[in-house]
Amino acid sequence: MNSYETVFILTPVLSDDQAKEAVQKFEGEIKATGAKITHSENWGLRKLAYPIQKKSTGFYFLIQFDGDGTCVAPYELAMKRDERVLRFLTMKMDVDHLAYAEKRRVKAGKGAQVEA
Repeated sequence: MNSYETVFILTPVLSDDQAKEAVQKFEGEIKATGAKITHSENWGLRKLAYPIQKKSTGFYFLIQFDGDGTCVAPYELAMKRDERVLRFLTMKMDVDHLAYAEKRRVKAGKGAQVEA
């Protein structure tokens, strides 16, 4: 089992309910491949470093999950096909990355709880 982390940006024209629905769709895509979601965070509406599709803000989300190497490709394909996603990045987490992520969650007061 490998650990992965995805950060993605949704278009700012969505309502909060539409953004939550999109996140639930992507979490469902992850679970459909047999992976297990270990952590999920909503970072909220933030300013982009540069305009993407003429938009200067976006809803940021983070999802961490455990799965084998075959779970990433179908999930990323769903992200590419969804027009609500401005950008996304999926990274395989190593031991140091996992330790840093846990330390960051504890510092932020979110602990090691599983959100999903």
